[in-house]
Amino acid sequence: MRLPLVAAVLLCAVTPLAQTLPAQTQPAGYRIAGRVVDSITNDPVPRAIVSVLTSEDYKVEASTITDAEGNFSFTGLSAGKYPLSAARRGYRTSFFDEHDNFNSAIVTGDGQDTANLLFRLPPAAVLRGVVTGDSGDPVESAQVMLFKRAVAGENNGHVQQIAGTQTDDTGAYEFSDLSAGEYYIAVKGEPWFAQHPSRFRAGAQNQSSQDQSALDVAYPITYYDSTIDENASTPITLEWGNRVQADINLHTVPAVRFTVPLTGWPRGRPRLALHQKVFGNTIGSQISEIAEGPATGTWDIGGMAPGAYEVELGDPPRRLNVNATSEVDLDPSAGAPMLALSGTVVMAGGGPPPDDIALVLASEEGDPPAQATANKGRFEMNAVPPGTWNLAAGSSRQTLSVVATSIGGVVTAGNKIVVRDRPVQVTVTLSSAQTRVQGIAKKNGKGLSGAMIVLVPAARTAYPALVRRDQSDSDGSFSLNDVPAGQYTVVAIEDGWKLDWQHRAVIEPYLRGGAPVTVGAQAPPVVPLSQPVQAVAAP
Repeated sequence: MRLPLVAAVLLCAVTPLAQTLPAQTQPAGYRIAGRVVDSITNDPVPRAIVSVLTSEDYKVEASTITDAEGNFSFTGLSAGKYPLSAARRGYRTSFFDEHDNFNSAIVTGDGQDTANLLFRLPPAAVLRGVVTGDSGDPVESAQVMLFKRAVAGENNGHVQQIAGTQTDDTGAYEFSDLSAGEYYIAVKGEPWFAQHPSRFRAGAQNQSSQDQSALDVAYPITYYDSTIDENASTPITLEWGNRVQADINLHTVPAVRFTVPLTGWPRGRPRLALHQKVFGNTIGSQISEIAEGPATGTWDIGGMAPGAYEVELGDPPRRLNVNATSEVDLDPSAGAPMLALSGTVVMAGGGPPPDDIALVLASEEGDPPAQATANKGRFEMNAVPPGTWNLAAGSSRQTLSVVATSIGGVVTAGNKIVVRDRPVQVTVTLSSAQTRVQGIAKKNGKGLSGAMIVLVPAARTAYPALVRRDQSDSDGSFSLNDVPAGQYTVVAIEDGWKLDWQHRAVIEPYLRGGAPVTVGAQAPPVVPLSQPVQAVAAP
């Protein structure tokens, strides 16, 4: 069962009061019972709050508190599906058998064994530290960025930023409620004593000859363990329940400055943005000091830390890659042009598209996303860097999927768009299908709980745009939502949650044993599989 967006909020708001369904209202109901244990030690977890939730909207239907042995019990339940959550201080609030954004709901009814559950609750990890400067004094209000290497199947295993915080007046920071994994830390800060004098004297007609001040310094982006070389950063491996101290020391270096010509721009003042890449993630760089030289017709941007920058300059902008080690004169004619991507939105089943379609381009190279709103079926994005992008669409009125793109008359299934060296005109085909493909995963003739279910589109280029996933519930049942028209194969993989499912080649070996299904253009709301899907164990 896939977790809805509201589930995370509900997990944080589980009531601490024990509530059980009144026995007199449902005297002949079903029972869900079991034991909550520490997922690492297998010790019982007493006084954990266990909640039964509704499968439609994850509202708390009943709650109880585990006894000294971790036992819990709910009685008088109707036949149905019930997601189960557990929470306790020092542990990550979790759903039963949770993987990624999925869990196995407990299915009650005749013949279902729901009274012997083992709920493994993982202890939360904590990462904390202190950021100090050259003299050992705390660095206040430093930006601390937490990155995690994605597990197989998530973001192609890249390092992704997952959280950020600021240091307090003692230089301390903390990230809590973390899962096991490989983490990295990067810090951006500003020396409290730094001064960045402009080269332009007030009212002067010419550039000042004043030398750079001894206080014109900055902190470069610094990685744990106190290195400014990203490749030399030390990964922090957290196991469940770890509490790790990661202190970081920042060192000042002479600040660098950028000079931007202000004359010759056809549309007035140029657009200017500075970015840096941290583990492939684009991080905005705030311009702290900027002054204009009236006589010279230039901007003087000071107080910047040395390092590699992506500079977007002009309108329409060009992108320059700059390794700033001292003063940098930005050449408006250098770099690669950022390009326009425009087009038309059409619906796969015909008819007019919604009038509130939001389009988002996500970069495979870590660039910031590009966004647009379709007006009467047309849209335009004016500054898209060259690269490979994945297009997503949304509407407040209905679920939308990008099922195909057409560039130069060539139709390609899926949502991938490649921008090279010229503007792109694209026709985007959307589907508003809300068809659910339902089935059951079995092993040795019995329903298999906790299997990873993958709906694989027949069109290779539609992978992974049209892939749908779920986790089988306690009776082996599953539901794959919002499936557009097309041909698919459903596979069930036991212990498949570590597979790199985003690559079709990884899932390909399982297709032979999968169940084929065709969703027609006029498919009913629910398409049941004609036969169970036989689960295959992951290697």
